[in-house]
Amino acid sequence: MKKIFATAALVLTFILNGSAQVVTPQASPKAVVEQTVGLTDVKIEYSRPSARGRAVYGELVPFGRMWRTGANANTVISFSNDVVIAGKTLPAGHYALYTQPKADSWDIVFYDDTNNWGLPEKYDDKKEALRTSVKPEFLSRNVETLTIGINNLDSDYGYLEIAWEKTMVALKIEVPTKSTAMKSIETAMAGPSANDLFAAAQYYYQSNGDQAKALTWINQSIAKFGQEPPFYILRQKSLIQAKMGDKKGAIETAKLSLAAAEKANNNDYVKMNKDSIQEWSKK
Repeated sequence: MKKIFATAALVLTFILNGSAQVVTPQASPKAVVEQTVGLTDVKIEYSRPSARGRAVYGELVPFGRMWRTGANANTVISFSNDVVIAGKTLPAGHYALYTQPKADSWDIVFYDDTNNWGLPEKYDDKKEALRTSVKPEFLSRNVETLTIGINNLDSDYGYLEIAWEKTMVALKIEVPTKSTAMKSIETAMAGPSANDLFAAAQYYYQSNGDQAKALTWINQSIAKFGQEPPFYILRQKSLIQAKMGDKKGAIETAKLSLAAAEKANNNDYVKMNKDSIQEWSKK
């Protein structure tokens, strides 16, 4: 009988302990945004409050006061390279993202100390790595849940966007893509592979660099492939030729790319080459 009671007690203890772990959703769930801008990795970690029928700016988030820009712990933004914001350099690293919303402008602050629950108990102006102002934009639609992201991307910049209720602010962040790419190209050119030459030529084409140099590199890449260069490399050569004004040469190269794409059963490149040949033949 004692064994029965002992077993029952153990079972009851297990049930009570197990049921004590209550799992519920967070009111402001955590989000992680990771975005590569050019060659710079940007990461944002933040908690996302929702309006839930409340007026946000001017009430829930008072005008003129510093705001944690989210909920719970610090909203943290990090950059893998130095970036430029409003003409000022912000070193690579992690920063708490604070804002000071006003009716006609917002201050955006990158703060060195990220180990706070919301705002620091004692705010230290010396820990502001960078502060700048932007104009808010009025949205025609309502954003129920705070949304932060990196959008409107280019190889050399992206925009940090903060949207909630019917307000959005966008801050341009410039990244050192050109200097980083050029350094890697210079290093690779000491003994480049066919793919290195292709990548360098493609970057020069896309960034409006020296097209003559791009053509030299793409020709060297084609030579390394020998008898059957890939259709995508031939395609890149045709684009460079067209940008340089050599439409006749571009058409001839596009025809080679078309034939190679048909052989490889790549319908996307077949269509792109046919469209380009038709376009370049008109001029």
